Amino acid sequence: MIIAPMNLSIFHGSRCRVNTLAHLWSGSLHSWTRRHITTSKLHDPKVPGIGGGNTKKWTRRPITTKTEGSINTPQTSKLSSIRHEVLDETISATSSSLSIGKTEISQFQKLQYCEVQKEESYESLANLLTIICFDIETTGFSRDSDCVIEIALQVLRGGKNSTFQTLVNPNKFVPNTKVHGITSNMVNRRDVPRMKDLIPILLQYVSSHQMPGGKVLLVAHNARTFDVPFLISEFSRCSIEVPSDWLFLDTLPLARELMKIEGSKKASQKDLMEHFQIKREGDAHRAESDVKGLTLILRRLTFDLKLSTLDLLERSFSASDLINQKKKKKPS
Repeated sequence: MIIAPMNLSIFHGSRCRVNTLAHLWSGSLHSWTRRHITTSKLHDPKVPGIGGGNTKKWTRRPITTKTEGSINTPQTSKLSSIRHEVLDETISATSSSLSIGKTEISQFQKLQYCEVQKEESYESLANLLTIICFDIETTGFSRDSDCVIEIALQVLRGGKNSTFQTLVNPNKFVPNTKVHGITSNMVNRRDVPRMKDLIPILLQYVSSHQMPGGKVLLVAHNARTFDVPFLISEFSRCSIEVPSDWLFLDTLPLARELMKIEGSKKASQKDLMEHFQIKREGDAHRAESDVKGLTLILRRLTFDLKLSTLDLLERSFSASDLINQKKKKKPS
């Protein structure tokens, strides 16, 4: 709060007028007394007063006011000092407020710029993104002891050589033939490639469909907990790292999101095929048949959930994300 200085000029003016009137009244009275006492030659000290009573000798006394000498008093100096301090603090606070305001504006502008840059970066990435659906069949559920025995890929945008499928030689017995129909005799053959021979072919195939400077989004149903961990294990056994420009998307969370809206908890690939009335091509639980069905499912999921390519990118993950997540879960 700013304290306004007292208007001492009013009091100063009043003081001057009071003193002037005092001198005027005193001079008139002395003049009147001297004139009338002298001419009347009164020796009695008591003289008739103005009020009709007797009065004693008139005495001149100086008249003062409460504001006498208040202009230069220490109190006024103190008030003036307080006023300057308050004004200085107010100016300082205002300057600080302005400084903070400028900082906040600057930070907001930087944040806005970063968001714009991020959005532009995502848009550029989306325009250069190659989406490939894939599916694998394995000898079991253990990533450490089981192996991939079939893999299939299909490029979403189609085109020449947009589908890739092959059996994989695990060099071991296949115990779960009833699940996918693949027997040991079908895969344990010399003309069926082993994973160490297949990985370079896979890398070449994906690279041939990848746009220059772009990334690849590999999509699978239950990718996070099954397909991608198996790929990471197979690559690791061959001492090859999964390319850093390979991103992965799991359609299972998308399916659950949509089916929840539809009032159903079923979200398997078979359930989605029935929900979207998609006719299966080939045998169930075979990689090529499943990947063709997944390609159609992905189109329907993204349409019904109103998901753009940018949305898919935001939901994607990398192989290193899963590897780091696994390391954190291990007890130290």
